[in-house]
Amino acid sequence: MTNEVLQRILVTDDEEGVRLTLARLLEAEGYRVDTAGSRTETLELLSRNDYAVVFLDIMLGTDNGIDLLREIRGFFPGIQVVMITGRPDVGSAATAVRLGAFDYIVKPVRYETLAAIARHALKSKLLADEQERTRANLNAIFSSVSDAIIMVDNEQRLIQYNSAAAAMCGYHDGQTGCSLMDINFGCGGVCRHALIETMTTGTSQQLDRFECRKAGHGTSRILSFRATPVTEADGTIKGAVAVLRDETRLDALERVLQQRDQFHGLIGRNAGMQKIYSLIEALSDVHTTVLINGESGTGKELVAAALHVSGRRKSGPLVTVNCSALSETLLESELFGHVRGAFTGAIANKAGRFEKANGGTLLLDEIGDISPAMQMRLLRVLQEREVERVGGSAPIKVDVRVIAATNQDLAEKVRQGTFRQDLYFRINVVRLELPPLRDRLDDLPLLAEHFLKTFTCVFGKSIRAFSDDVFALFLRYDWPGNVRQLEHVIEHACILCRSDVITVDDLPQDLRSDVRAITASPVQPAPPSDLGLDEALAMAGGNKSRAARLLGISRRTVYRRLSG
Repeated sequence: MTNEVLQRILVTDDEEGVRLTLARLLEAEGYRVDTAGSRTETLELLSRNDYAVVFLDIMLGTDNGIDLLREIRGFFPGIQVVMITGRPDVGSAATAVRLGAFDYIVKPVRYETLAAIARHALKSKLLADEQERTRANLNAIFSSVSDAIIMVDNEQRLIQYNSAAAAMCGYHDGQTGCSLMDINFGCGGVCRHALIETMTTGTSQQLDRFECRKAGHGTSRILSFRATPVTEADGTIKGAVAVLRDETRLDALERVLQQRDQFHGLIGRNAGMQKIYSLIEALSDVHTTVLINGESGTGKELVAAALHVSGRRKSGPLVTVNCSALSETLLESELFGHVRGAFTGAIANKAGRFEKANGGTLLLDEIGDISPAMQMRLLRVLQEREVERVGGSAPIKVDVRVIAATNQDLAEKVRQGTFRQDLYFRINVVRLELPPLRDRLDDLPLLAEHFLKTFTCVFGKSIRAFSDDVFALFLRYDWPGNVRQLEHVIEHACILCRSDVITVDDLPQDLRSDVRAITASPVQPAPPSDLGLDEALAMAGGNKSRAARLLGISRRTVYRRLSG
């Protein structure tokens, strides 16, 4: 609050003589005074200027001073309001004070009284402003005292920090009062730049989980940062507060949990899936061609996407082509492109999928279905790393990481003479074998819960769980369509479910019929999990039935272990 604002007063009275008299008296005390004769004029002046005090007559002709007091306190809460009346009334005085008036004086107003009240009102205004600044600072500082906290003033000078900031960043007493940009800790200065951005723009800045590495130090930390401006009641920026949180251990723990439960869209705790995750990490940053084998519905496209996004090619395109969905002629054009006039309908040059995937990844799905001629041309592209458009002769260099996927046994097709052995060796440098769902039934509860959350959001329902007999049925089924079939089954169930629990009656009829036709033998339990009981209960949110499913044991066994 500037001294000019503190010296500015507004007098509102419907009598011109009273306005002029009060204004002259206050101006004699050194204040800058404006006057208004009505509610409209008062609000207009308040909207255009900053005042410390308003002297307000209770009777304003057709307007009511008490109502205007309410408006001033609502729109301009930092202004001190002194009510004036020519007809003293205990009720109106009490109402004015209750509504936040600083004082209540009676006409005729004596010079000494007016001067004293003006001084007291201004001191009260100054104290209130200072208290507001202190409150804002304390709120910002004590919102998270366990984290590193740094405060700067409006000239970007360090004014305060806590012990956590000293330990985390290296702040010390000799730096207090120094410009933030003059303090160098041997790091990249990401936090300091963000803090200055907060001061410049007046908006909060947030950095989530970035790596902080100091020069000369071999280790790095994962930090989160938030900076908030500290403002006066009038919006003036007086400084900023930054909070730094060290989330290195939390980030490492979440990475471990993510690797156990899910990995770039793939879900599963099964030992076979853990091997897949490790292989994806090992292969993510190499150019090696990868062959993904797996039954339909096991998630081959998800594995290809995980290989792409976990490597350095993630900023490039991921292009997919289903080789079994196109005729040989169309597939050739789709993969390699064509020039104008190459065939009937080729009215313009067209880039193929290899060109579109340049700098990224190309997934050749169902590669086992391509013809011998296409096999030969594909082999040449993989060897030479260049393509020729159909009808053209100019080679085009491409930098593409190729991933092939199939649900067929390519080795058997090589023995039968329907798949080239040299192409097989070329694409089978590393093979990822995806397990079918029937071989990873311990993942079934995890997958089911994931799809349940997905479809409850999609359909706007509040379904919280599956009944026990649903999982009993799931575990008796051999899932020929694998994870994709499970997804469709749960989507069907979420559509039909009319309560908060999915029951067997909500499942597709053909699934129920197939299970009854398979066998009448007792339900085979899921393969035992390597989870401990406490860990399973934590993952299940304390739900014992769900924990039993995760462990592959009965609910009775869970209760027995807990009681023992």
